[in-house]
Parts: sequence; structure tokens; C-alpha cells
Amino acid sequence: MHNRNVVIVGLAAGLLSGIFGVGGGVLIVPGLMLVAKMEQRRAHGTSLAAVLPIAITGLVTYLTYDNVDWWAAACLVAGALPGALLGTKWLATVNKKMLTWLFIAVALASAVRLFFGIDTSQTADHSLGLTVALVAVGFVSGVLAGLLGIGGGIVMVPALMLLGGISAVLAKGTSLAAIVPTSVMGTWRNRKTENVEMRAGATIGVAGAATAVVGGVIAEALPERVAAVSFAVLMVAVCLRLALAQRVER
Repeated sequence: MHNRNVVIVGLAAGLLSGIFGVGGGVLIVPGLMLVAKMEQRRAHGTSLAAVLPIAITGLVTYLTYDNVDWWAAACLVAGALPGALLGTKWLATVNKKMLTWLFIAVALASAVRLFFGIDTSQTADHSLGLTVALVAVGFVSGVLAGLLGIGGGIVMVPALMLLGGISAVLAKGTSLAAIVPTSVMGTWRNRKTENVEMRAGATIGVAGAATAVVGGVIAEALPERVAAVSFAVLMVAVCLRLALAQRVER
């Protein structure tokens, strides 16, 4: 494993995390597989470990600007923790193709909605219906985190904007707040099943933590419309990468 290349993966993932409020796993997993030649399942587990320090650092930047909705974050975590347990359990056995294609479909639908714009406010409506919806979103995000090695922000951010109607920057900070405990739970489970390389995860995490701060500052400066469209473009790019990976595996 070439440490320099692994550090580069971490730097890129951290910047992505800070700007878009995701864990960075969408870059870390393919980076570990292509650069470090790591086995797929172990790459997923290692990615989730690397997400933790990156998400914490990015979260600090968002907290500086008071861009976290703690009620919404708590709802997401309530679903994400059991979801992460289930996802890491499935990691050792499940055929991920069907779940991956379902994820692609949901992500593309969200991207299209973001392209057309949505009405946002500074905080979410604390209704019972939204509470249940966010817990469900958290559960799905947790399963994806445990199974695919991503922090879950790729699901949480658009869901917070579409369901809760909150601003893009607030959704990103809230997503990072939920990602931190989710990655802790998933990494703990992956260590028990030996689906993680902690040294590689720590290297990527420390490298990414540095650029996550920069990404958070950039996110604060982005206009609302630019932020929403940029995230939609990211989601389309992720979906294309996942779809190509599925075709290669055939």
C-alpha cells in the first residue's frame, strides 16, 4: 500500500466532506480499491473508519457558523444506529447489487428534484410525520453506511432539504452531526468481523480532517442555489460510478 496515494485519497475525501456534508466514502472506497488494491469488503469497512475524523472536523466548521439542526440530527441518528448494525452484519454475506441499484434510483430522483429547486427555511418543522420520516431516512443511511462504507450524507442531505425544507448548508451540517455516531457504531461492528484496516483508515482520516475545514468554509460561502445544484451534480457522478462498477462486476 502506497501511503502517499492513500493520503491523497484522504485529502480529496476531506474536501468533499466539508463542501457537501458527506462522509467522503464515495471517494474513499474506490480510492482504496484502485490505489491501495484493497479487497472490496475490507475497503468498505476501512472507509467507514476513515469517515469518522473527517466528519468530526467538518462538523466543527459547521458548528462555528451554527449550521446544525440538533433535533433533525437526533432523529437521523435514532434510525442510523440500528441501520448501521444491520448493514455491517450484511456486509459479510449479502449480494449488494440489488441494494446498489435501488440506491442509484433514489439518489437520481433526489438529484432531479434538487435541480428544479426547493423552498427552504432555516429550521425544520418538528412535526410527528417529519420525525418518523427522518428516522426512516436515518435507518436507510445507516444500512448504506454499514454495507457500502459511505457516511450516509448522500442520502441525508437531500432528504433534509426535500422533506424538512431546510437550507443546503444547514442540511450538510446536520448530516455530519448524524454521520459521527453512525460511523462509530459501524466501525465497532466491522472490527469485530475483521472487515477494517484501522491503520489505513486513520491515515486517510487524518489527511481528510485537514481539508474538511477548508471545505466547510467554502460551503458557507456558496449561494444556496449553487450549493443545491452542486450537490445534485455530485449525486449524479456517484450514481454513474456505482452503475459502471456494477457493469464491470458482471
